[in-house]
Amino acid sequence: MGTKVGLWIDHRKAIVVGVTDKGEETRLIISKVERQLRRSGDSPLEGPHERQQVPADDSRQKKLTGQLNIYYDAVIACIRNAESILIFGPGEAKGELQKRLNKDNLDRRIVGVETVDRMTDHQVAAKVRQQFHDGSDSQ
Repeated sequence: MGTKVGLWIDHRKAIVVGVTDKGEETRLIISKVERQLRRSGDSPLEGPHERQQVPADDSRQKKLTGQLNIYYDAVIACIRNAESILIFGPGEAKGELQKRLNKDNLDRRIVGVETVDRMTDHQVAAKVRQQFHDGSDSQ
């Protein structure tokens, strides 16, 4: 059996569990994504200097997209050699990662994408073990 990977992901972190004949390994990838950029300084400014203190919406979006790309690149580097990949998590990150895997031609390795709530590291590892030890992956 080659490496089979399951990962729980949201925009803040990814818990990656790799399962092989030799056992299992868990890795944590923390994102540097800053969801809400804040004004610099303590008090709101009014007048001509306010525009300099608050980044424009498009620059905020560009920064967020750049941070997400770095995060997803780190996750993909961690799972690139897996023969089977199970992706699960609570929000949009799992779908965004799936699109990136499609773009990198790794989508044929995906055995499932599921919506689940927050999970502990132990719950994530148990779900991945169950998925791949039961032989329920579609590969």
